Amino acid sequence: MATPGGHYSHGTVANGFVFVSGQLPITPAGEKLSDAPFERQAEQVLANVQAVLEGCGSGVAHLVQVRVYVDDLANWPAFNGVYAKWAGDHRPSRAVVPAGALHYGFKIEVEAVAAVPGA
Repeated sequence: MATPGGHYSHGTVANGFVFVSGQLPITPAGEKLSDAPFERQAEQVLANVQAVLEGCGSGVAHLVQVRVYVDDLANWPAFNGVYAKWAGDHRPSRAVVPAGALHYGFKIEVEAVAAVPGA
């Protein structure tokens, strides 16, 4: 996972939950996927969310809430397909928010909250 670009943590555990900061389509090596197709950006963002969850002792199956910011609501159907494969049968609460322009020209950002088993 790439180092945060600002004064924040990728994930913070508090009161039995992990709060995942907004994840962008940046590879673990730090490559910004600004020019990648939407689906590739979505896959990278969700991989980043999963890495943060697992690093904090949680996982996709423990998600309770996901908030998705997209640059264009027209990307919602593509995101929903990528997300359904990633989340599987688990269905946490979710919001998809059309946000307009995102940092670095990205098309998507995702933040999440998950339970941490045993915490």
